[in-house]
Amino acid sequence: MIVTTTPSVEGRRVTGYLGIVTGEAIMGANIFKDLFAGIRDIVGGRSGAYEEELARARSTALSEMEARAAALGANAVIGVDLDYEVIGNMLMVSASGTAVRIENA
Repeated sequence: MIVTTTPSVEGRRVTGYLGIVTGEAIMGANIFKDLFAGIRDIVGGRSGAYEEELARARSTALSEMEARAAALGANAVIGVDLDYEVIGNMLMVSASGTAVRIENA
């Protein structure tokens, strides 16, 4: 499945719009990640644990969105938007886009 942030797929014509699809992932960070991230804030540097959690949340949200698009019969999702929110000590990533059918190359 083609997933893109652009409003179309270069060289392919959209043959059907199937609706908006979404995917969400809410991930919690454990106390050890919080502790080490706090230390990183003080001494500087990147928090690898949080970066891994963010990547996992993004991947989960996109996969969920793709699965919902496939269930509608789509072979692409266009206009994808990713949003990130922090809810307490939880990280939420949501992905949304338009499920479409595009002509084959």
